Amino acid sequence: MTVLLAFDTAAPHCAAALLRGDVVVTRVEPMATGQAERLMPLLEEMLAEAGLVWADLDGIGVGTGPGNFTGIRIGVAAARGLALGLSIPAIGVTGFAAAGYGLPRPVTITLPAPRGQVWQQRLTDDGPENPGLVPGEAPVPDSLANVTAIARIAASLLGTPQPRPAPCYVRGADAAPPRDPPPVILP
Repeated sequence: MTVLLAFDTAAPHCAAALLRGDVVVTRVEPMATGQAERLMPLLEEMLAEAGLVWADLDGIGVGTGPGNFTGIRIGVAAARGLALGLSIPAIGVTGFAAAGYGLPRPVTITLPAPRGQVWQQRLTDDGPENPGLVPGEAPVPDSLANVTAIARIAASLLGTPQPRPAPCYVRGADAAPPRDPPPVILP
């Protein structure tokens, strides 16, 4: 029986799902900030309530965005660290893949983005097309359904070669890199 812990911090929430075989237990805590402080205690609580410990896990699933820049980095860093420390695979799942889970292909997924825009990606039988940022409105995805989809998708990919989880950034950062070169440190 597969035991997988999945989580997502790319939106204003801390969402987690514990998959044991075909059973998924989820928890979502809405929060605009504070995911870094809440994520690990939330995961430990879920494991303890199920009578499990970290060593019982077969894998980690993580939402990779798009979404809040800092939130994405929190989730991806936690997944990579747990995978490394536990010697288990971590599998990244985009918000597009989670929102499109179980839908017939081709399908265009739109996710809410800031400033009256949406992130958009077309999913086909041949794979996903490049995502984009376009004007529009999209409903806020169901956090419980998304974290459940992340868990199920990640579990279905266990045992297959997967890249390390990486953030899904659809556009560049709001902050510009510094214009001054870094200081030179002399010996």
